[in-house]
Formats: sequence, C-alpha cells, structure tokens
Amino acid sequence: MKHSQSEYQNLGMPVNIMAGGSNEGADPTSKRMRMDTDLNSVFTEFLIKSDDYQLFKLMKFYWDRLEQAIEEGVAGISMLLTDKSVFSAQEYQKITELVEQGNRVDSSKLLLNLVMEKGSLARRVMWESFVKMRHGVPKLDKILKVIQEHGSDPFGYMDIAHDLSELSSHLKDVQQKHKETLREQTETLRVNTILIKEKVKIFQLVDRYAELTIISTVRDRKLVEHELLARGRDHEEWRKKHLRRELEKIRTDQLFQSSFSQKKSKSGNSAAVSGVPGIGKTTMVQKIVYDWATGKIYPHFQFVFSFKFRDLNSINCRINLRNLILDQYPYFGNILGELWKNPEGLLFIFDGLDEFKDSIHFAGNRRNTEPQSMCTDPECWCDVSDIVSSLIQHKLLPGCSVLVTSRPTALHLLKKAEISVWAEILGFVGDERKEYFNKFFEDQTVAAAVFKHVEENEILYTMCYNPSYCWILGLSLGPFFTRRDMKQQQVPKTVTQLYSYYIYNILQNHSPEIESPRDVFLKLGEMAFTGVSEKKIVFRNGDLIKYNLQPSQFLSGFLMELLERDDSAQSVVYTFPHLTIQEFAAALALFLTTDAGNIRKILREVRNVRGGRFEIFLRFAAGLSSPQAAWPLEEILGQFSHDTTCRIIDWVKKKIESQIRNTMSESGQRDLLNTFHYLFESQNKALAQATVGSVENLAFYRIAMTPIDLAALSHVIGLCDTIKELDLSSTFDLGENFQRLGPVLHKCQVLRLGSHHLGDSGVKVLSASLRNPDCKIQKLNLLGNYVSASCAVDLASALSTNQSLMDLSLAFNQLQDAGVKLLSVALRNPNSKMQKLDLSSNRLTASCAVDLAAVLSTNQSLTDLSLACNQLEDAGVNLLSVALSNPDCKMQKLELERNQLTDSCVGYLCSALSTNQSLMDLNLSNNFFTDQSVPALRDLILTCKNLKMVWLEGNQFSADGKNQLKSLQGSRPGLMLRCEYYEFQ
Repeated sequence: MKHSQSEYQNLGMPVNIMAGGSNEGADPTSKRMRMDTDLNSVFTEFLIKSDDYQLFKLMKFYWDRLEQAIEEGVAGISMLLTDKSVFSAQEYQKITELVEQGNRVDSSKLLLNLVMEKGSLARRVMWESFVKMRHGVPKLDKILKVIQEHGSDPFGYMDIAHDLSELSSHLKDVQQKHKETLREQTETLRVNTILIKEKVKIFQLVDRYAELTIISTVRDRKLVEHELLARGRDHEEWRKKHLRRELEKIRTDQLFQSSFSQKKSKSGNSAAVSGVPGIGKTTMVQKIVYDWATGKIYPHFQFVFSFKFRDLNSINCRINLRNLILDQYPYFGNILGELWKNPEGLLFIFDGLDEFKDSIHFAGNRRNTEPQSMCTDPECWCDVSDIVSSLIQHKLLPGCSVLVTSRPTALHLLKKAEISVWAEILGFVGDERKEYFNKFFEDQTVAAAVFKHVEENEILYTMCYNPSYCWILGLSLGPFFTRRDMKQQQVPKTVTQLYSYYIYNILQNHSPEIESPRDVFLKLGEMAFTGVSEKKIVFRNGDLIKYNLQPSQFLSGFLMELLERDDSAQSVVYTFPHLTIQEFAAALALFLTTDAGNIRKILREVRNVRGGRFEIFLRFAAGLSSPQAAWPLEEILGQFSHDTTCRIIDWVKKKIESQIRNTMSESGQRDLLNTFHYLFESQNKALAQATVGSVENLAFYRIAMTPIDLAALSHVIGLCDTIKELDLSSTFDLGENFQRLGPVLHKCQVLRLGSHHLGDSGVKVLSASLRNPDCKIQKLNLLGNYVSASCAVDLASALSTNQSLMDLSLAFNQLQDAGVKLLSVALRNPNSKMQKLDLSSNRLTASCAVDLAAVLSTNQSLTDLSLACNQLEDAGVNLLSVALSNPDCKMQKLELERNQLTDSCVGYLCSALSTNQSLMDLNLSNNFFTDQSVPALRDLILTCKNLKMVWLEGNQFSADGKNQLKSLQGSRPGLMLRCEYYEFQ
C-alpha cells in the first residue's frame, strides 16, 4: 500500500524527507535544513551501528515518552511504516480510524504495540521513520536529540539501576523498619473540614490523592510568574494544546533513572519540581515517599530520606548529615556509615526551597569559584545550606539522588545547579478537576452539583487547576447543596463571596468557643498583611505574640482552622492553609479596624507596588465592600466599617476613572482589565454604571485576552445598563472564547469586532444578542471575520426582528451571493432601521443584484451602501439602477469602487441617480470608465445639487477627460472631485 506525495503533504510532511527523497531542491541558504540533515545522518549512522537487542532496549526505555511524542504524528508514522510493508492496510486503517476519532492516545499505543509484536526489523524501520518525522513532531525530535547527546555510550546509562549491591541482613532489617515508619507517616492525609463536626478528618492517602499533570520541563519564567500572580489565567485549551505538541507529561516514578534524565554520568541525579502555591508539591512528595515505602516505585533506591526546608530553618548551628538524619530517623543508630558506602542507593528529598531562610548558591560549571562552602564528608560539621547544596552538586555522597521542590519564585537559586530533570506541576487538567470533587464529597450527587456550579462560572472554574482552590471551593460550596437552610440562589459567584463563606462556615461551627472573634480576626489580619507585604508565609510564636495572639489559643478549633500549626520541627511554625486565605484575612482586617488613617496609608502604599504582590489582596478588599460578601461575616464579626467601605469604593472609582482615559497603550488596557476584576468582585452596579457605563469608548484592541479576562469583562458589562462603545478590534485569541461575552453584548450601543476569526460560530452568538428584546446595538462592525453564507440564516433571522441596529459592516468576509440573498430578505422588512450597510469584499456578483435592488426599493431608511471590491459588473449595476431611480430611495452615499464597471452601465446609473436629490457621496473609482462616460458623469454632477464628493480615480480617462470633469470643481461651493490619487492628500 503506497501513498502519494499529496497524501504526505496533507499530513504536514515534507515530501523530499517524508517519502524518503533527498534534500535536493531545498533552500541552500537555510541553515536549519543543513543542521537537520547533519543530525539525521548522525542518527542514521547510530542506527546502523546498533544491534537489534540495543534497539529493543532503546524502545523499552523510552516507551512512555514515545507514547506521548508520536500522538501528533501517528498518522504520518503509520503511513511510512505501511509503505515499508511493516503494517498491513488493515492495521494502517485501524490506526488512522483512531486518529480520526480524536483518540490519539490509543492510536500511539496501538502503533508501538504492533511494532513490538512484529520484531526487530519493524523496530528498526520505526526508528528510521522517527528520523524522517522528527521535524514535524517536537517531542519526538527532543527524544532523538537526547539519545544523540549520550554520544559514544547511548545504552550504558540505561543500566545504572542494576549496579546496586545487595543489602546485608541487618541493613535489610533497618530498611524494613524505615519503610514501616515512612508508611505510617505518609499513609494518611489530614484534611481540615467544616462540613462535619470533626475539626480534622483523616483520609487514606490512596483514596484522597488525585493525580496532577506534571510536565518534564520548567516553562518560560515570565509565563510561570504570570500564572503565579494571575491565579490560573491559562486556559484549558492552551494546556491541552501544549501538552500535546510541546510539553511532555512525566509521572512521579520517572523523575530518576528514566529517559527524562539529562545526565550522562553515574554520579547521581538531581531533580527539581516547581509549582505555584497550593498546587500540591508537598502532597506529591508524600505520595512519592509512600509509594517507595510500599514498594510501588524506585526499587533501586535502598533508603529515602525526606526533609522540609521549613523544618531545617529551626537549625541554627552547624550540623553534619549524620545528625541531620538521626534527628528525624533515630533508629539508624551507628549504621549510617555503611549507607555512605553505597550512595547510589540513597534518595534525599528537600521540600519547599522557597521557604528556606538561608541562601543557597551554586558555582558556575565553567568556573572554579565556590560561593557555597562544599561539604564532602557526611561526618563533617557545616551549615545546613552547605549540606543541601553539596548533595545536589554530588560533592557529598557522589552517586546519590536528590529531589528539590520549590515555588517558581525561588527557581533562580537552582539555575547553576547540576539538575538532571526539571519538572513543573501544572495541576489539574480536564477531568482531573471533576475527579477531585468526586473524591472530596462522599455523596456523589453533591459532588456533581458543586462541580456543575463551578463549571458554569468561568472564574471559579479557572481556579480549579489548583488543588488548594478546589479544597476551598469544596468547603465553601458544599453546604449550599447539603443543607436545606442554605438557599441555592445565594451560592457564591465571586471569589470574595466564596472565601467569605469559607470563613463564615469556620466561625459558625466554632462560635461558642470564641469570646471576641472580631478582635482575634483583626489581629490575625494585621499579621497576615505584614506577611503579604514582606512576602512571608511562615509565622512563629514570636510573630503571634507580636500581634497579641497567644499561641495557647491554637488549642481551640477556631484558630486551628485559620492557621495550620506544624510542630513537627524543633520549633512550632504556623501557615495559612493557602496564600489566598492569608490575603483574604489581610483584606478583611481593613473592615474590622476603626483607624481610617491606616486605610488611607495602606491604599496609598500598595498603589504603586509592581509585580502583583498585592493584587489578590486588593481584589478581596474591593469584594468585601459588597453587601453580598460582607453580610455572612457581619453576622458573627459585627458591622463592617462604613468608612472603610466608602473609601474602598471611592478608591476603585478613581482608579477606573484614571485608567479608562489611558487605554491607548497595551499596558493601559491591561491595567484597566485588571481593575475590572476589582469591579467584578465588588458587584457594585451603581459604581459600574457611573464609571464604565458613562465612558464614551471602552477599548481593548490589539491585546491578548484570556478567558478569565473575557469573564471579568463580561461580568462588568453585565453590571451596567448600557455601554456606549466596546472596541475589541484585532483583539488576539478571542476565537471560541467569544461566547463568554454573548450574554452581555446586547448592552453595547456600538460594538467593534473587526479583524477576528469569529467565523460562523461567533456570528451565531451575535445573532442571539441581536434577537434580544432589550438589544441596544446600533452600530456593529464585523469587518474581516471569516463570516460565510452558512451563518446568514441566523444573522438574517436576527435582523428581521431587531429594532436597534442602524449601521452594519460585513466588509472583507465570505458571504457571497447566497449569503446576501438571505440577508436581503430581512433587510426588506419595512420596520428595519438599517441606515448604513457595508458589503465590501464579499465576492458578490450580478446574481445577488436583484435581491439588493429589492432592498433599495423597500427599505427607505438605508442611506449608505458600500458594495466596493466585488464583481457586480455592468449587469449587476444596471439592475441596481432601476431601484436607485425610485423616488422613495434616500441614498446619500454609494460606493461601487473596483466592480469591473465599464462605459456600458454609466448611462443607466447616471440616469437613475439624477433623480435622487439626497445623494452626497459617490465612489466609482478603480473601474474601467473611459472618456465616453464623461458627458453622463458631468450631467449627473450638475443635476445632483447635494452631491459633495465624487471619487473617480483609477479609471481610464484621458488627460482631457479628467480636465473636463475637474472643471466642474468650481461649479458650486463644497463640491470635491477626485480624478487623481494624489488629490486631497
């Protein structure tokens, strides 16, 4: 079964490469093509030198990565294998059917399994096919480059795991004791809950743990920081797309001794896993330790030692690795010396680098300078930071493996470290979110109801990439679907309302034990604000005492649920369950204080702080000014400060008024969008109408708008009665997300949506807005939106009932005659208010002229019609001329530029227009008129007394003909005739 060159091209495969041809004919100046050819020849030579068993080992070792890598290119690869007679026609069809069904995962698994079954020749042909396909499949190209980088010994690194010596009997006993200890420490998950009477509920880790998506690289630092600050702006489709094309998923059992490792030597591996706050780094570490202790992963590691940087902060003196281990695992006694002899069997885990108080620095690989003192002996006394850095750099116990977790903000500390595997936790993707709620709630009916509510709220749903947010959502929303006294119409819609109910539920469950909750919360909030200001998330007893919070108070359930106490270290530390809860507590304190001066000071100080440190704090502050968010808490904490509420509202008002006048730049538009989140959280309709509703032009053109931005914009417009003008022209990445604006578009009087890819689906959304009885859209610009005839039915239906639209631009689309015929039926409606219609560049011909003529004959409101850049030709204009001669026709502006018109139609056209005393602007430029048309045109210009502007450039007039026309320029005041391109410039 051979395939044609066109079939290869349809799969995006260069024929000269994919079909096995040479590179002759390729651009000789293309550096990349030369480099690719060199890489291919090197790998081809490698395949020739490799025996069948080695290629078998290679396939097994890279199997998990290959499954992901070939998902995007499975159709092309299977085609190559079929052409080489590896696959039969039936096998090829089975694979392609899976691809066509969108089931790429199963198709790639099937392909690899078939190749493995068919033996050594099939495997060799498969690797040869990979070489040919590599340039169109980024993940596959990455794997081949990794193999090439291993140089002369591409197979040796696969056998590292088998070099470990056997444990002696007494070490086996200690290992068993260690595994039992770790299993007991990690087999349960403690979860604070406010849905039941227990203050803490214990779950089995395996029952509660939900798989997270981890990628085998750390994304661009700017992107990671943006996600950290914006709390999940990345869209679900963005994640799916990049996971498919570029970002490789990695399991926790692949961080060491797997194909993802970039190390070529046997000196050990260091892995770094990053993730934003609350994403699940610590729980992931717990799962890794548990799985090792129960024998599920990493059998080649004989001992695993796990530490938290938070605990290491309490060590204020020099220490050695021996005592560091014995402090936490005293049962190792005097046998650690034996472990040092076999470092390849040791894994050290350090969780939470961002929480480490000491600094860690690594020397550059090419320099001999050592900014960090190296600790090369596990018995040597030195600083904790030296021990950690020396383990990571393999100066201490060379051959051991190290795992470090960190927030993105501390990743720069590891930039010069010898890291073998970089990974990032993206969080939940797709159905992983739903799985979390199914595990969170025992009642699956409640789980389904909560998830449905979250899924329907774009802002809440976007938060769900993060397990901590899911936990807060579950605690806050659960009661609305389980308790009869909770009205479902009051279910939180904003993030502030969500957190307000989260705190309310805690307070309500513990109200009998709290003497003065307002005072306690004020002190707690002040401490939280200091933490936000100083980027501090870990608090100690001294911090509590400073804010008059006695550590003994944490014996009560109230504070135990607001602050998590960790006394596993040598000194007790406290953290909020999540950074956003700390930010909420800080914002809440503003409404509990009576110090108005302090409010002014805080708002003044945070206003100019860049980098987003106070962003969520300010959103909560704006949100708490809303009665919907305030009243649950006021029920227990007492009345919020009216002065604070007024100051916050006034601050948001001034911020919007200032920014809304400064939207000419991208940064100005981005700042305003950010402030819209404050306005949305406030749910203040009066404020929205007074600021956004009163502005002349709300502009967000030429900026990339994410789904969360569109959700915020939609909600803000929803708060207003009317928007005078919304300009989203050339806004990037609207696409399918445009539907999020659907419910509010009818409130805009002027709507500019030019230069998008809205297509038919976008027009359907708009058509629904136009059919809305309360529609206020008067002007709609859909220029350049790939609108085709197939959506004209919806648009025509909307236009037939709409009573507001007066100006419609459909220029530079693909309506063609069929689409205009459908629209014409609606525009013939005598109740139509349409005054201006632009159908330029829609591939119209004379076939639709009869329908347009019918519109001109019946629609007396239409005064401005553009049919420029079409192919109406003389026949089409002759048909229009009949309608234009109607005494009831009120046409004021007519554009027929670039319609292949000749002298044959001028007589009809000029005769028809001469009876029209309302015509003011006529454009006949860029056609094929000659001097034969000059007399008729002169008569028309002299007859139509109101004609002010005539465009005739780009025709075939002689110099004399042009002069005859231009001589009319002074025949009456205000007349402007353009026969040359340079005139009136």
